Amino acid sequence: MRSYGGESGDVRIARRRAALIDAALDLLAEPEAGGVTVRGICARAGLTPRYFYESFEGVAGLVGETYDSVIAEITEKALAGLSSGVDRRSNIAGAVGAIVGVIDSDRRKGRLIFNDMLRSPVVIAKRDESVRLFVRLTSESAVQMSGARPGPETTAAAYFRVGGMGRVLAAWIAGAIDLDRDQVGDVCTRLLLSGWPTSER
Repeated sequence: MRSYGGESGDVRIARRRAALIDAALDLLAEPEAGGVTVRGICARAGLTPRYFYESFEGVAGLVGETYDSVIAEITEKALAGLSSGVDRRSNIAGAVGAIVGVIDSDRRKGRLIFNDMLRSPVVIAKRDESVRLFVRLTSESAVQMSGARPGPETTAAAYFRVGGMGRVLAAWIAGAIDLDRDQVGDVCTRLLLSGWPTSER
């Protein structure tokens, strides 16, 4: 591809793709978002439909990639936080702090993950996938760090924690919980550390 103004074709495509994802994040995070359209996305990104179809076959593909990009960022930073501590509590606190940090630094991402008003079939399916991912990661870390017994009880406890933490963060983003960033992270850390099923009953 030709270069224009010192910018290669691949770089231009990547820049336009990023602009479309950012525009989708804008529209999906709006509380009254009833539907995301190619026209609306392009208007928000300042691009023509030609450039939309350069990167995506349709709106579903863009919405799915937008959601995946947020989950990938949260997962990467949470795993880095999990390995940064010196003991079980600091490891969990590091992971929780990383998750809270992502959604606090860009509230659009938190609204995309937690806003129940988003009934897009793509978002619903992606949320189900992400819950299963975080349940698996939570179960694995509980077995390794907390001595939890592998099995359905630990899986159930992981679903309880992932779902509960999600609702806490959703309420916090919506302004229903009057805590600062560190305080909400501390609450979630304490709840995640408590009461795992162990091999000794």
